[in-house]
Amino acid sequence: MRPITRRALLAFAVVCLALLALGALPSLLGAGEPYYLTATPTDAEGDAVNVTGLSERRYPYLTEAVASGRSDPYRRGPLGLKESFAHSPFDERKGLVARNPDARRDDGVLVTDGGERYLVEVTRA
Repeated sequence: MRPITRRALLAFAVVCLALLALGALPSLLGAGEPYYLTATPTDAEGDAVNVTGLSERRYPYLTEAVASGRSDPYRRGPLGLKESFAHSPFDERKGLVARNPDARRDDGVLVTDGGERYLVEVTRA
């Protein structure tokens, strides 16, 4: 094998391993206070995002918050590295606002699930 081909294959392998490590690493990079997605029952009027049929795989924090009131903790990583590679409650809040911008409230997003209305917000411990 030519030296240039060997170096190119080695560089490609290093890049692939680095990308795999970055995919697994964010869960280990948690630092600081935990953030939760909380769903509080409310009687607030106005537009709301219907979350009845949303996928648990796409919105894991939201589905757990609606079911139990609060999601699993999410910890931000140092230097903003984790946010680039991991799914977070902040992403889910942005996704809900994108579905219906009129459902945004000062302290969260108004959602409906099976006839129940909730105010969903990201909170710290």
